[in-house]
Amino acid sequence: MSILLELQPELLWKHFDDVRKIPRCSKHEEKIREHVVNFAKSHNLEYKEDKIGNIVIKKPGSAGKENAPVTILQGHLDIVCEKDTNTVHDFDKDPIEVERDGDYITAKGTSLGADNGIGVAAALAALESTDLVHGPLECLFTVDEETGLTGAFQLQPDFLEGRCMLNMDSEEEGSIYVGCAGGSETTLTLPVTFVPAPKDALPMKVSLSGLRGGHSGVDIHEQRGNAIKILIRTLHAMAENNKYYIGEITGGSKRNAIPREAYAMLMIDQSDKGSFIDDIKNYEKALQDEYRPMEKDFHIVLEEDIDKIANVLDDSHSRTVLHLIDGLPDGVLAMSYSIPDLVETSTNLATVKTTEKEIVIGMLSRGSMDSSMKATEQHLASIGALAGTKVEHSNFYPGWKANLDSKVLKYAQETYKELFGKDAEVKAIHAGLETGIIGVKFPGMDMISIGPQIENPHSPEERVQIPSVENFWKFVNALLTRLAS
Repeated sequence: MSILLELQPELLWKHFDDVRKIPRCSKHEEKIREHVVNFAKSHNLEYKEDKIGNIVIKKPGSAGKENAPVTILQGHLDIVCEKDTNTVHDFDKDPIEVERDGDYITAKGTSLGADNGIGVAAALAALESTDLVHGPLECLFTVDEETGLTGAFQLQPDFLEGRCMLNMDSEEEGSIYVGCAGGSETTLTLPVTFVPAPKDALPMKVSLSGLRGGHSGVDIHEQRGNAIKILIRTLHAMAENNKYYIGEITGGSKRNAIPREAYAMLMIDQSDKGSFIDDIKNYEKALQDEYRPMEKDFHIVLEEDIDKIANVLDDSHSRTVLHLIDGLPDGVLAMSYSIPDLVETSTNLATVKTTEKEIVIGMLSRGSMDSSMKATEQHLASIGALAGTKVEHSNFYPGWKANLDSKVLKYAQETYKELFGKDAEVKAIHAGLETGIIGVKFPGMDMISIGPQIENPHSPEERVQIPSVENFWKFVNALLTRLAS
């Protein structure tokens, strides 16, 4: 029997146990959508599905609350699929394997999918529960949130009736979120020229791994190591005393994840082999000393017994790509002037990929204000122009401006204090939530975002705190009852 079925609240964990077995990487939500539709059918609940794959399931209000205002419970079906290099796991077919570590549930070498699997499970539990007191419910399940908020962008004005919404995609127990950052993606494409590799040079692969990675919004303020930036820094340092040629630079996998791994394929002059290996080992030690408080498992691996590299970048483009990636900003760019400890603007140097004719760099920037977002885009475009890259900005999504006069916020604060004897913290988050888009799509939507304690999302270190899930469920139950009144 699954360890999840031994936990409370039983109904919520039962549904999380179901969804963790179902493939649901971003843009591949077919099976989880089928599961949700079959759930609606088996419980005789009205539902509809739009062209992009968003689903809304309706449940009438409980006895005496049939005419109360409609409340929307909202979460996204997709997850960020990340795994450790040595983990054998096929996200297209393998269930996520979970284990308990004290008060936490985590996964075995992969991301857990508690973001937003717990929110989805809570909505399904609310739909199935027979003892909840609530008004009419609309449970909205969106698709492809993690790689572009695609589902939210495609929502049509007639898809929802309610104008009161609980987004269940936050990750901090005891906090009520009322604002979030917007974001945009930047792609820099550098045309490059390859030449035949020197015949007498030795092939070598330099790999960085063991970094924590994480969510490029939620975790960006912690200054976690960026594998791509550290790799380029290492290559710069090696160039001081060694001659090498770059065949490939690859790193990162998702725009919204801090890159944990990166590698370079090199050709080394035979006369420099010994010094190159020694220099790498010494530099690795220096980096480990620098990053150890945050990155305890970081290391550099050299592989020598590999096939020769046919072509390498010419000297000019080798220098350009190193300077370009080294010069691009990464991490926190500005803190909020009005909200203490809130990151205002950041950018994540997320991916780099080498093709036969170009090197493509992917970045995701976030900001609470459109003006700061535009300034960041211009900053990246200016650096790209100096290097001769093609710069494209795409997938802009709006932030969610806090409404401290919100009625649902007032009810949520009162409910939380009655339940737990203390005040909930009212916050904004430096991450993209679908609330910003939904607020534009459905004028007058009154909404908050809540959730249990989920740590290190978008990485194999992702974990959810068990007691916080029970508190989250109690909070949702009590708040639905209050909103129905």
